[in-house]
Amino acid sequence: MWPLLFMVLLFYFILYRPQKRQQKRRQEMFASLKKNTKVVTVGGVYGTITEIKDDYVRIRIADKVEIKMTKESISAIAGEEEEMK
Repeated sequence: MWPLLFMVLLFYFILYRPQKRQQKRRQEMFASLKKNTKVVTVGGVYGTITEIKDDYVRIRIADKVEIKMTKESISAIAGEEEEMK
């Protein structure tokens, strides 16, 4: 019985708990997004948010160049990606 309990506790502290903590931080980051925030996408593109809707954002990556992406494709707020590691 003890080895099974040990495995469950190990699974909780090694996998489940850190994943929930990271998911909570991402949700807080998505909630804090606003216009003119500098972000980094999952693909490594740096840009500035110009428009935010429920399921997507528009990001300016150069003068007169904007791309439309899902919110989930944003990996970090620029300048904070070092803090997340």
